Amino acid sequence: MKDSLLLFGAGQIGMAIARRVGADKKIFVADKKIENAKNIAKIMAEAGFDTVAVECDISNRDSIKRVIDQAGEISMLVNAAGVSPSQAPIEVILKVDLVGTAMILEEVGKVIKRGGVGVTISSQSGHRMLALTPHQDFELAMTPADELLALEFLKPENIRDTLHAYQMAKRCNVKRVMSEAVKWGHRGARINSISPGIIVTPLALDEFNGPRGDFYKNMFAKCPAGRPGTADEVANVAEVLMSDRGAFITGADFLIDGGATASFFYGELRPDPAN
Repeated sequence: MKDSLLLFGAGQIGMAIARRVGADKKIFVADKKIENAKNIAKIMAEAGFDTVAVECDISNRDSIKRVIDQAGEISMLVNAAGVSPSQAPIEVILKVDLVGTAMILEEVGKVIKRGGVGVTISSQSGHRMLALTPHQDFELAMTPADELLALEFLKPENIRDTLHAYQMAKRCNVKRVMSEAVKWGHRGARINSISPGIIVTPLALDEFNGPRGDFYKNMFAKCPAGRPGTADEVANVAEVLMSDRGAFITGADFLIDGGATASFFYGELRPDPAN
């Protein structure tokens, strides 16, 4: 019987990664909207992959567990689920992108096969946010997922707007991967995160047409690469991380943004060049 690959989030980045690493796996495509999961599963099935579409709300632990229970022996995780700052209010972003990712890592980490590997998709946004205190970073990394939203700095009154919520969620993703890598290591498994910049996907197009559209267009125009990225360029890195070539890499985050973050701090995108 085949091992399983769990793909949370029926989008372009997750599909691109699953196509690179899932040829010999049974791929469970999980999404809150079953029609999205069925669409990605159909595209992949027509390309020769063994796929199953399942419904899953990653903000609900029982929903995540139901997917895991269906999957049998799991050797790969690709978590690309989430919502963007233009798609949801603060509370939803924190429940899905922050708590949901933490719960996926916790639950899959309990059952991942020895030699298994996972990647979760974070974002360059987490790298643009100002540094938190060491204690706050520790709390993001180590607080049980169900208790994260009780942290003082994650309470709604301390979150400025949806972009701040998204940045906080993505910072948390990176810290959770670091802490979960220790637990996964006890099972002989690895977990890493990837922080893409502006990648052309339907989610990114929502952002381009949203209230911060000009900001994002200016970002990729003025980054060193001078363009947005593609899902396949993210998959290039994921393929290395999830193969034997990445055997010594775990608990790490890889920024893939065409140099936008570098320009944000040290180049043309710097918010206040005078300081």
